[in-house]
Amino acid sequence: MKPEESKYFKTIIIGAGPAGLAAGYELSRNGYNFAIFEKNDAVGGLARTYLVKEENLVFRTDYGPHRFFSKNQRLYKFVEEIIGDDWQRIERHTQQFIGGRFFDYPINYIQAARIVGPAKIFNMSIDYLLAFIKYKIFRKPIHNFKDYALANFGRALAHFSIINYTEKIWGMDSSKLHADWAQQRIAGLNVFSLLLSLIKKMLFRRKASIKTIIDEFYYPIYGTGTIYETIKSRIIEHGHPIYFQSFPIGVKHRDSRIISVEMNMGGEIQTFELKNLIESIHLTDFVKLLDPLPPQEVLDAALYLKYRSQVCLFITLDKNYVSKNQWIYFPESGIPFDRVSEMKNFSPKMSPPDKTSLFIEFFCNEGDKRHNSSGHELLSLVLPFFEKYGLFNAKEVRNCYVFRGGKDYPVYDVDYKKNLGIVKKYLDNFNNLQYIGRPGRFKYTNQDHSLEMGIIAAKNIKNTKGTGDRANLSDLNSIGSSGEYFEKGRLRN
Repeated sequence: MKPEESKYFKTIIIGAGPAGLAAGYELSRNGYNFAIFEKNDAVGGLARTYLVKEENLVFRTDYGPHRFFSKNQRLYKFVEEIIGDDWQRIERHTQQFIGGRFFDYPINYIQAARIVGPAKIFNMSIDYLLAFIKYKIFRKPIHNFKDYALANFGRALAHFSIINYTEKIWGMDSSKLHADWAQQRIAGLNVFSLLLSLIKKMLFRRKASIKTIIDEFYYPIYGTGTIYETIKSRIIEHGHPIYFQSFPIGVKHRDSRIISVEMNMGGEIQTFELKNLIESIHLTDFVKLLDPLPPQEVLDAALYLKYRSQVCLFITLDKNYVSKNQWIYFPESGIPFDRVSEMKNFSPKMSPPDKTSLFIEFFCNEGDKRHNSSGHELLSLVLPFFEKYGLFNAKEVRNCYVFRGGKDYPVYDVDYKKNLGIVKKYLDNFNNLQYIGRPGRFKYTNQDHSLEMGIIAAKNIKNTKGTGDRANLSDLNSIGSSGEYFEKGRLRN
């Protein structure tokens, strides 16, 4: 096809991450005409699984492990329809490293008392009592993440493992983060809930049906990417194209409808007319592609929406295991990395027999010095720590690989809601546009939310027959709402 020629698909999906693929899979089951465009050379987005081959050995890693748990039972059925029994139920093991010692995560009071001593626990208890009086009795308002953490844990405990890690992740003072971040990540957690959880675990071996992620989750045997590679195959088998190394460079609209998208497809420019557009690229990038451009107020609001990035070091090791943990968190600012995952502890198939691997995450800003670090520079930062604490030594390192992120994490600063509201209000005027997924909605959601968004977006097209009749649309905004605690889910029945 020549650049000046135009091709028509009834529905175009931009982005082959969990949300875009779920939308495509749902449309393919209903016989709709569509095509998917993906800028990378593989599907899965942030939930992709990478294969690293070393001679006759194969190591696998997610781009940051993506466990599966959900409050939506239909999503378990959705995944099982795709991969069958090729996933397993995993007991979660997670720790955090503070003050030279390993602690359970979330904090276990009996363990903490034994390690830090009764005096410090007493101080934490007094701090929490003071916070309870200030925030619960005298009703001091909660304006930001820091207020929320202090109100629910007290100053000493909040700084022990919550505020410091949050500030390290986001690279900013926690008083500048919106309280929505607390609602998603630590809502329902406080001193009382942690004590109650501990008592239940001591009295009862079996847990209730509602699970926090510290208990159990599901994980595909060969990595989370299995889900998305299988969806890709199913979509292609049904005759629907997925174009890789293809990304939009312009989106034309008229009379509150998207009429065409201009795509860069491996260097060749092609224009596609459409009836419906589902897109999951970064919200801040999408608004700049619109032709005509949005009002200046919308462009300015999008400019104020920020993202946090990361660079990750994947190390393969001549060692059976480093620890039993899937994750270890490192909240202290003096330690350069933030989280370490041992992929073998998610599934034995992620590493060869008698070998293991670590996925080490460094949060940073895209393009800064840390983000541009080489593998050996990153290894030099982590190796002294692991050798000091006897986890592994330099002789056990086989190889190291770097995975460099982009706009991975939407930043919930105190003004994000106002700016996001301006952008979304404008985009919602287009009656044949649905923007989905973590990047598409500027919403820090889990993969189950992204899958649900894709499924709902496809059903919206079916239910409205592509007219975009708002009265008959299911609300995408309610999925992964800010008041919902993301670290809790229900295991399948």
